Amino acid sequence: MTDSLQAPATPVPPSVWSNPWHNLAFGFGSGTLPKAPGTWGSLVALPFVPLWQLLPDWGYWLLLGVAMLFGCWLCGKVARDLGVHDHEGIVWDEMVGIWITLWLVPEGWYWLLAGFVVFRVMDIAKPWPISWVDRKVHGGLGIMLDDVLAGVAAWLVMQGLVWALV
Repeated sequence: MTDSLQAPATPVPPSVWSNPWHNLAFGFGSGTLPKAPGTWGSLVALPFVPLWQLLPDWGYWLLLGVAMLFGCWLCGKVARDLGVHDHEGIVWDEMVGIWITLWLVPEGWYWLLAGFVVFRVMDIAKPWPISWVDRKVHGGLGIMLDDVLAGVAAWLVMQGLVWALV
């Protein structure tokens, strides 16, 4: 479980400020905040969404694929460097999860807010099979996969909202 309202159990490594890979995995430093680093990482990812929405749908989809594959490598590398399987401060996975949630969602701050809330609920609650993946899949893939699945679940909810409201 990567997000709670308590301070991180593992100290923030100083390499977050000197190693560009660590800084990226820690969401440009947002993962160093003392409470709810996954929530802060998701917030840091939101300003990118209007940029991604300028891409054609297939371009945004391609960006998601690259971000997921890159994230498996990045999160695995940083976890190995730190010697911690899934450090609470690694939030690249939450960033990708929120980007998945908001793919094909209309533009507008209220859609960003709704997607943020839905994704955070899915990521924190971890309904099955997300909870199973979180416990059983390890390495960079494991770090990424539970948040990718939370993003897909949140995306389905958001698409239902779009269908119902637009």
